[in-house]
Amino acid sequence: MCNPLQENCYVVSDETCECVIIDCGAMWEDERGALRGYIGGGGLRPVHLLATHGHLDHNFGNRFVYGEYGLKVEVSELDAEMVEHLDEQARTLFGMELDKELAPVSVGRRLQDGDVVRFGSHELRVLSTPGHTHGSVLFYCESEHVVFTGDTLFRMSIGRTDFAEGSWAEMEHSLRQVVARLPEETAVLCGHGPRSTIADELKFNPYLR
Repeated sequence: MCNPLQENCYVVSDETCECVIIDCGAMWEDERGALRGYIGGGGLRPVHLLATHGHLDHNFGNRFVYGEYGLKVEVSELDAEMVEHLDEQARTLFGMELDKELAPVSVGRRLQDGDVVRFGSHELRVLSTPGHTHGSVLFYCESEHVVFTGDTLFRMSIGRTDFAEGSWAEMEHSLRQVVARLPEETAVLCGHGPRSTIADELKFNPYLR
């Protein structure tokens, strides 16, 4: 978990040692050190930095990853402007000023629904799920039966829709038309909090029942 909002950052790798970093919220040096140590200690080679959406707590570490591994964040084209103006988010939502180590960097690939992100022998499919933000996406690995949901879906809950970029109508559509249609055996790795499964969410999450 990273930063004051206890955001979940994921490093996903396979037998080739290529890896992707998803939602790098590493704000403090000890968090960056832990990430660096995990990647270096495992002999991993980061090839993509991905963001499920444009909120600051999921992107604190973008400049660190760019400086360390030369990767620019890949995010939905609808949230790209948010990511390129993290300093404005910091002032508006958190009442803080970003220092040079947290300052935004330009966005790399701008993702669209259905895009495929490849690393090693695996691929992640981009599934558009607007609601928490207009550009929120899931990263779905069908072969491993796992989905990274960011702040669209939490264990027995969902992300907020009352921010300026949020929409309950969009969220409801995303939950019913995208999330609920994933295979029930799919493991759910959320942007905050513990993991779950699609089966459990369909059975117990009040927003999906």
